[in-house]
Amino acid sequence: MASERYVLETALGNATQETACELRQEFDKRLGRIEARQLASVLLVCFGFFGSLPLALSQTQPTAPAGNASSQTASSYVGSDTCKSCHEAVYNGFENTPHWKTTLDTHGEASHQGCEACHGPGADHVAGGGDKTKIFLFANASSKEINQRCLACHAETHPNFERSPHSNAKVGCTDCHSVHKFASEANLLKVSQPQLCYSCHTDVKPAFAQPFHHKVDEGLMTCSDCHDSHGTFQGKMSRTTADQNAICTKCHTETAGPFVFEHPVIKAEGCTTCHSPHGSPNARLLNVSNVNTLCLQCHSQINLSAFPNAVSEQGGPVHNQATQYVACTNCHSQIHGSNATYNFFR
Repeated sequence: MASERYVLETALGNATQETACELRQEFDKRLGRIEARQLASVLLVCFGFFGSLPLALSQTQPTAPAGNASSQTASSYVGSDTCKSCHEAVYNGFENTPHWKTTLDTHGEASHQGCEACHGPGADHVAGGGDKTKIFLFANASSKEINQRCLACHAETHPNFERSPHSNAKVGCTDCHSVHKFASEANLLKVSQPQLCYSCHTDVKPAFAQPFHHKVDEGLMTCSDCHDSHGTFQGKMSRTTADQNAICTKCHTETAGPFVFEHPVIKAEGCTTCHSPHGSPNARLLNVSNVNTLCLQCHSQINLSAFPNAVSEQGGPVHNQATQYVACTNCHSQIHGSNATYNFFR
């Protein structure tokens, strides 16, 4: 309306003297209609306000808007104290876990607090007298459903789990972890390592009973020192780099280098080319009993072009490999790398 009035006043100011009188009459007519419409709008607003006032005053109890989804969702959560009234023993176990701190989460609201953060809203469960179909039960859920529940909070900590061998084998989080009953408080494991890992990896257990082995059964090491059970980008879920050396060199620092003369096989294929990491009947966890045989797997006539200084022109090693001669490592002792000689002498 204000814009219409402005247009009329502009037209009147720009008019010539001959048409000014006619425009003035037209202006007065239109201005009257504008003011009449403005007055009608004001009266309509006032009538609507005062007409609805008695109805508003007659309401003794205010009601929430029907579309308030947030309040409706909040009402479906009952809080952990309600859960405790029936499941006291379970709740007491829950109180001793790191998950208990979720009860203090004021930012995540009820859906991220306490028991209902994992089991979902409990109002229908309570109203149904403990109806188990009205709550999420991990015991009745598939591994995929369980993992989705856990990863809703732990996705940043375990970003590779869904692509890990454990996930592909349909291993669920609760197969290894227990929120309420656990043996290892640090990771909420159902059974302490290595027995937990042995329950599935039965083929690995005998390796640690061999004469030479890493001290896992003795409790000096754990499986998770070398493997990440939630998945990595390496084979066998190793906590390592592509050449698999980082696991070994964090303890065997003398082999880490860098060296002036590197042993190529170590950088290219890793420590497991020569060593069996879990256990072996051979000293130093070697894959074969005879050191010379181990060396000849690479240093042979087949690889003459790759190792010209380790193989004779007639084929085979430079030295006679008869049993009366000593092992290769008696002279080539710095086989992990050397800062002195290219042939890894002392």
